[in-house]
Amino acid sequence: METIIDKIREDLRDNIDEKTRTTGQNFFKEKIKSYGVRVPVVNKISKRFFKQIDSKTKSEIFDLCERLWQSGYIEESFIACHWSHYIHERYEPGDFQIFGNWIDNYVNNWASCDTLCNHTVGKFIVMYPESITALKDFAKSENRWMRRASAVSLIVPARKGRFLSDILEIADILLLDKDDLVQKGYGWMLKAAGEANQQEIFNYVIKNKTVMPRTSLRYAIEKMPKDLKAAAMAK
Repeated sequence: METIIDKIREDLRDNIDEKTRTTGQNFFKEKIKSYGVRVPVVNKISKRFFKQIDSKTKSEIFDLCERLWQSGYIEESFIACHWSHYIHERYEPGDFQIFGNWIDNYVNNWASCDTLCNHTVGKFIVMYPESITALKDFAKSENRWMRRASAVSLIVPARKGRFLSDILEIADILLLDKDDLVQKGYGWMLKAAGEANQQEIFNYVIKNKTVMPRTSLRYAIEKMPKDLKAAAMAK
């Protein structure tokens, strides 16, 4: 197990891209710990090494993911996100606590948050819809990444028209959040939901536009027709 982690880190160091290392920080307000490896290369490394662990138990794979998360390197977090999603067919209800702990203890940037939540957590919610109540608890957390997670975990099912009432409930909880990354997260959730439920999302925006942060509002209406955008943006 330890050897696999060591080999991954060696491979990442061998694939450092100087431009990525020097410009990568520009995408984040927080200080990011990074090797400086391009995302497509990280994805290839993730897939290659997963072939070596696919036969291991779910618990062993989650333990490896935990080790990757603990390093603090963004590239290692991406690999952990991929591996936990690759084994989604093995998910059981109790696994949600593991994912929540990763968000609460290790996530420290929007990219790691979204990679984990769009795929691993989002897939889990689709498989175990009763767990969506836990996302509403996330939305009340003091941890900004837990609050963002409550929204971005629903992006993929939202596009398919799933969980509309829950999405609006989470948006209500986050409505006045002052953190711009949380504002962008729930605005993105509303935008995704609008792909299948445009009128309902438009009505929600109109009802709340006097108090909704402009950042969230702009995200929510981004893909709507011009006339609806104009109505939503009107003072």
